[in-house]
Amino acid sequence: MINFRLMRHLWLFLAVAEEEHFGRAARRLGMTQPPLTEHIQTLEHALKIKLFERSRRGAKLTPEGLAILPAVRKFAAQMEQLERTVTEVRNGQTGVLTIGAITVAMLDVLPPLLEKLKTTHPRVTVAIKEIDSGEAVDALQTGDIDLAFVRHEGQSGKGIRVLPLNEEPLGVALHRSHPLAAQDTVALPALADEDFVMFSRQLNPAYFDALIACCQANGFSPRILHEVRALTSQVAFVGCGQGVALVPLAMAQVAPERVVVRPLQGQMTLADTVMLWCEARPNALVDAVVALASLP
Repeated sequence: MINFRLMRHLWLFLAVAEEEHFGRAARRLGMTQPPLTEHIQTLEHALKIKLFERSRRGAKLTPEGLAILPAVRKFAAQMEQLERTVTEVRNGQTGVLTIGAITVAMLDVLPPLLEKLKTTHPRVTVAIKEIDSGEAVDALQTGDIDLAFVRHEGQSGKGIRVLPLNEEPLGVALHRSHPLAAQDTVALPALADEDFVMFSRQLNPAYFDALIACCQANGFSPRILHEVRALTSQVAFVGCGQGVALVPLAMAQVAPERVVVRPLQGQMTLADTVMLWCEARPNALVDAVVALASLP
């Protein structure tokens, strides 16, 4: 149990030791001399040692007082550091921020935002978890994550706030030897006869259905050879010659040498990337990220 009374007495002891005078120490502390003298006497009684030799010229530390002075100074420095840390935590300047993000968000919107955060909050520790868009609301409400960067799927939940960030340009991942890989852009109807590697509908029905709808709007239903559990797996299967894949254009940043990712003609976009957070869990760090993301 913390003895706050003893802590205060030690602060007062340090002031008298540094000033070597009860009157000057009292003025420094913003108090009168009699209660300061009483506090020091109480401390001496508690410690069962004499701390000061008093005279008309001031107050000098006894050998016992000199012996404990370094430890008291160290204690005071630690308390000052604690006070600064508490202030930083209260203002969101330090702490741990846990972020859940889909792969594409970790490639485009998240890195520049975290760079800004490190500039304004250099002592913040950021932990990132890869999640599916459908997991975001539950993870926020249970406190597993503080922020989510996911595709907009009409996420709803009690106290969940949504901030749109950007639209994902859609591209096609092709094996480097594919004839269409030599083109700067690819028309979606040109893929009508291809085998497709698709992101699993079980994991993200809205995303899967939106891709199918894009294909159907361009005159064909894709022939699905594989359904996989990650965007990176889509790219990996393409690299193994197992078909083509519709992926966010940002996946070009992590595609292996055997795979190219080309934009689709017409600057097709699929879904907004959004940031989600839970208002029911106030967090100064979350407020800081929301403010940075809201800047033009």
